[in-house]
Amino acid sequence: MEIFLEIIAILFGVVGLLGCILPVLPGPPLSYAGLVVIYLWCNGAADSGEAITGKFMLVWLAITIAVSILDYVVPALFTKWTGGSKEAVRGSLAGTIIGLVFFPPFGIIAGAFLGALLGEIIINGKKLGESLLSAIGSFLGFLFGTGIKMVASGMMLYYIIKFL
Repeated sequence: MEIFLEIIAILFGVVGLLGCILPVLPGPPLSYAGLVVIYLWCNGAADSGEAITGKFMLVWLAITIAVSILDYVVPALFTKWTGGSKEAVRGSLAGTIIGLVFFPPFGIIAGAFLGALLGEIIINGKKLGESLLSAIGSFLGFLFGTGIKMVASGMMLYYIIKFL
């Protein structure tokens, strides 16, 4: 039974890592589920000699929550940092949500980009070149959000394997 649970934990970790790229899957929460499996059923196996502590699990829970929230906020922040107006930031957030719902997985990227671009052009009347900078900021925010999710999920997969 322990081997079966170890395989399940590793699968959670791998699918969690894939979920960082495929927006249909919640990457870090799935990776954390792999840690939970190891913690609850395989913790301190005779071979590894190490046990996962409750503090370790709470830290990774906080990281998982923070990374999951940041993934939705970061594109809007990058839009703002690249000179985007409040309308571009709101457009980026709205585009991300609309893209996620109607056109997954690529709709998140396109939605954030187009939302920021259209927010600047339509509401603020900015020219295309100026609006494009805000939209590029939104895209860079998406890349950054994906990157932090991959780092977190990759580290959780590392710990899943380490604690087997």
